[in-house]
Amino acid sequence: MKKNFSKLFLPRKLKLSNGKEVLEYPSKTPLIILLLVIAIVVSVRITGFNLMTLIERGKQFFTIIGQMFPPKWDYINKIWTPLFDTIKMSLLGSVIGSLAVIPFSIIASSNIVKNRFILSISRLFLSIIRTLPTLVIALIATYVFGLGTFAGTVAIAIFTFAYVGKKLYEQIETVDMGAYEAAQALGASKPRSFFNAIIPQVLPAYLSTCLFCFEGNVRHAAILGYVGAGGLGLILNEKIGWREYSSVGMILVALFSAVVIIEMLSHYLRNKLT
Repeated sequence: MKKNFSKLFLPRKLKLSNGKEVLEYPSKTPLIILLLVIAIVVSVRITGFNLMTLIERGKQFFTIIGQMFPPKWDYINKIWTPLFDTIKMSLLGSVIGSLAVIPFSIIASSNIVKNRFILSISRLFLSIIRTLPTLVIALIATYVFGLGTFAGTVAIAIFTFAYVGKKLYEQIETVDMGAYEAAQALGASKPRSFFNAIIPQVLPAYLSTCLFCFEGNVRHAAILGYVGAGGLGLILNEKIGWREYSSVGMILVALFSAVVIIEMLSHYLRNKLT
């Protein structure tokens, strides 16, 4: 037993042809698999997961979906306004959040700001914002600003702020600093050096991230109505509560169509950027 353990986890000595001895470290894959299995077992016990219940009751999921189709086509006229509200607050929230976070991402980049205290504070701030669920933010916004799409726009802007902020400072940290340092060596100020040397390198990736975030925000915005933040979520919650599943099906068809169109447009723009 001890020999098997040493083979799995402990390094062993190997003698090379030139007479030197080196240590060969075993693969960590068995240890990782063991820890993963233990984690899965513990998770199953804590969550009370039951495969038989999933098999027996899982078909009810498809029963409800079956009641959504065919959708109630004449309900489409009542969907247009909430759908456009959802798209508008997603677009506005994405633009506000992605623009507002730019200065915070700059001071969170370790290759631009060398002060560790400022770096730690800025990154901690972004992490705290990122951990807040969008629904919770929307709920707080409805208490502060009242019910409606304005609260939803604020919630989406805050989510976008946190998501784009992390991606942007990571992108800034991976740029080639040669041009930035050369500009400073020629006497340019730090802001001018950053504008001329760093922004051209990160701009395509930054815009691509913003477009990707906008795609996701349209889907997120569809459920913000559950807390009174406007958009499709309001009528979606209402129709699910009344068990009018054919109308729910029509709402989902409209949302799916809008998301597909936005994704196609976003994909086209991202290809142009790259």
